[in-house]
Amino acid sequence: MCDSKTSTPKPVSLEVADSAKEEKAKEEQVKKSHPKTDLASRDTPNATQPMDLNAASDSKTITAKSLSVEVDDGTKEEKREDKEVKKTSLKAGLGLGSTDKAKQPVDQNTSSNSKTVTTKCFSLEVDDRTDEERTKDKQAAKNRPKTDKAKPPMDTNYEQERIASKPQIRLNLNFDKGIRGIKVDMKQRAMERFDGDRLFKAVVSGDRRQLEGLEKHLKDTGKRLSDSLYTMGGKSALLKALLNLKDGKNEAVEHLLDISERQGDLDKFVNAKHTEDQYAGQTALHVAIEKRSLHYVKLLVQKGANVHALANGMFFKQKKEASFYFGELPLSLAACTNQEKVVDFLIENKADAGQQDSYGNTVLHALVVLADDSPENTEFVVRMYDHILIKTAELHPKIRLEDIKNKQGLTPIKLAANTGKLGLFEHMLRREPQDEKSIHLSRKFTEWSYGPVYSSLYDLASLDTYEKNSVLEIIVYGSKIPNRQEMLQVEPLNRLLEDKWERFARHLFLISFAFYALYLCIFTTTAYWHKEGRSSFPLVLTKGGLHLTGQVISALGAVYFFVKGLTDMRRKPPKLQNLLIDGYSELLFFLQAILFVAYVVLYVCGREEYLGFMVLCLALSWINLLYYSRGFKHMGIYSVMIQRIILGDILRFLLVYIVFLVGFSAAVVTLVDEPPDQNNTDLIKNLTSKSNTTLPVPTSDSEETDQDKPKFQNIYLASLELFKFTIGMGDLEFTENYKHTKVFFIVLILYIVLTYILLLNMLIALMNKTVDRLYDESTNIWKLQRAITILDMERCLSQHFRKKLRSGVEIDLQKNGEDCRRCLRVEEVSWEKWNSNLCIHEDPGNFAKPSTTDTKPERDEEESQRSAVSSPILDGED
Repeated sequence: MCDSKTSTPKPVSLEVADSAKEEKAKEEQVKKSHPKTDLASRDTPNATQPMDLNAASDSKTITAKSLSVEVDDGTKEEKREDKEVKKTSLKAGLGLGSTDKAKQPVDQNTSSNSKTVTTKCFSLEVDDRTDEERTKDKQAAKNRPKTDKAKPPMDTNYEQERIASKPQIRLNLNFDKGIRGIKVDMKQRAMERFDGDRLFKAVVSGDRRQLEGLEKHLKDTGKRLSDSLYTMGGKSALLKALLNLKDGKNEAVEHLLDISERQGDLDKFVNAKHTEDQYAGQTALHVAIEKRSLHYVKLLVQKGANVHALANGMFFKQKKEASFYFGELPLSLAACTNQEKVVDFLIENKADAGQQDSYGNTVLHALVVLADDSPENTEFVVRMYDHILIKTAELHPKIRLEDIKNKQGLTPIKLAANTGKLGLFEHMLRREPQDEKSIHLSRKFTEWSYGPVYSSLYDLASLDTYEKNSVLEIIVYGSKIPNRQEMLQVEPLNRLLEDKWERFARHLFLISFAFYALYLCIFTTTAYWHKEGRSSFPLVLTKGGLHLTGQVISALGAVYFFVKGLTDMRRKPPKLQNLLIDGYSELLFFLQAILFVAYVVLYVCGREEYLGFMVLCLALSWINLLYYSRGFKHMGIYSVMIQRIILGDILRFLLVYIVFLVGFSAAVVTLVDEPPDQNNTDLIKNLTSKSNTTLPVPTSDSEETDQDKPKFQNIYLASLELFKFTIGMGDLEFTENYKHTKVFFIVLILYIVLTYILLLNMLIALMNKTVDRLYDESTNIWKLQRAITILDMERCLSQHFRKKLRSGVEIDLQKNGEDCRRCLRVEEVSWEKWNSNLCIHEDPGNFAKPSTTDTKPERDEEESQRSAVSSPILDGED
């Protein structure tokens, strides 16, 4: 296939002209001039001899490359203007005549009226199959299931590979043999002919002797190894050979490459891609890398393999099902499979480490995706990441790999933060190469150290919120990110949040708390003095004025919480998992605003139901005061525990308890008899009132006694009475209107055992265990919630104040103005590193009195230990 941008036809092409007459006239002119020309005249790509299709069957040796058919989509006017140029070009290409004008290249751009014509080419392959074989292949393709639900295997030796099913125009070498009566010796043909099945079996075996006669067959038939007839199961013979290495070798690989090179089709053959949608784009170079064969990687690159080929089939996408995403590029595949030598070879042979795949990911992004935080995986990913970074910096100093963004706008460090790859992320922040040539790749610079204490400067590039879509914002607001709490404890993020809190967030938080407390007092006072005729304060001159002012202030506060709630939910949709970590204070504030709006609407409409909404809003407003506990460590941790228990243990308890309560309430109501007919009682009362007579009204019991007894007439009342039993306040003086006394007692006792004894005690035990388990986790969650508060307050600041209150200091690393960075100074203490460097080993458990002979050696050992401990300190070493 080829695409060209010129209207000048190639010499050996069949043009689609604007009329059939011109086409026929040109063909007749070609036949008269060269009636005996055959395919053998096109040994070289630049041959200008025409081809007589009718003479193909008489030719024994066909060495032509593929024909090309050009499609001209120019207008009729353009064709008419370019008619003479086309005729001259055609004559020159066919060798019918030569003029000075014809020998000159045609430059259509010199004409102001000329227009570039886009031509599309496709190859015309040679087909030497018999009619029976062709029919058999068509039937196999027809019987293939249309819906390809079953994924085709990448390679198999247990079933027959299928030929490529895409339509292909081919030249039939046997089209006239039946007409001319030429008989074919099928046995001889079977021995000499190489079809796809025979070729694939030969390359799978790895025996070069089975490929004898292949090159002669290709030369005789004019076929190429890159033809579609030699593409089976979506892969070429070269891919098949590399997928079937034995002990890392397959002699067929070199033999196939040599044949293709002698045929002049090497570039197309070595870069042939897998055509199945599942494995589309995979080349021989990908397979050689995956097979960990440095020998074949070098051979393929030497033969012209594309080092930037993209394997972008469905198997190579990021999916939950069985797949392997490695970055689609050969370099990314080598890096993700931990082949350092292959990585070095590819980088040294024009493989661009900054090349991006279909996701926009580079090799560094691919390593981030591959990381899984296990110790072994983290060690290899970190080593490979640094190796590629340093290697690229040596060969291409101007390329900054870590600044390249993918299609999501994420650099490698932001991608690590967004996917929660804690081990690799921590290494990125703390990377400090000791080599002077690689010092510019460092993100950490140690200033001084004294004992276990050392001071470091951390680069804030991409970390601080001063930049758009910073790492800190990604972690704090990324509710789906695993390890969020732990990532915020990594320096310098932990110190950066503390610095922001000390600089401005704490003061703004206290001001916000004071305003909310004032708002709460005003709302409470307004709600308490809501009755008509009572003013907010006992002042005659201001009667009703302060009450109205309080209502206006309460309404403005509700509007603020409503708008803020909508903004928060748009940025961070509420989900159960989010509520467990981020808390649900924003949701409660939004619910408070909704209740207040409902209260105001009903109050204006004159409905008495407003009182219920007002009471609920008032209670919720005081509960929301706990939001400000996150500004204080111990109160914040306590509040987090309450949130986790409510959404965890209590929520599960309520779900089970409601099932028990409804089920037993329905059972109790079913056992209770219906009370006397109220209609009959009302009728008797009416009759006695009209006749002024006194008749006895039927009653089952005295009304005073019934009022004191529990009611079980419906599920609602039964649920209320059974709930009292749950909390130990139930009344055992039941009504007598029930059937089957024994069954009633059994149901009631069973309910008390399951709820009052079992569920409540389980709830207490689970809450006790939850508190012990979640204390350390609650501390991290509190820090995360406080970080959300800090960034929310920073968003409210203007750009001027954000710049003025920005954390860190400007550092000129090279002292020439070429490498200025914003860094944050952090002082850290590492007793573990300090103790390991000292190598102190004590054994206080041996209290036996030493012998006199052993005294001197022990004293010498103790003195050597003292010198080992004291000498670094005295010498000023660390």
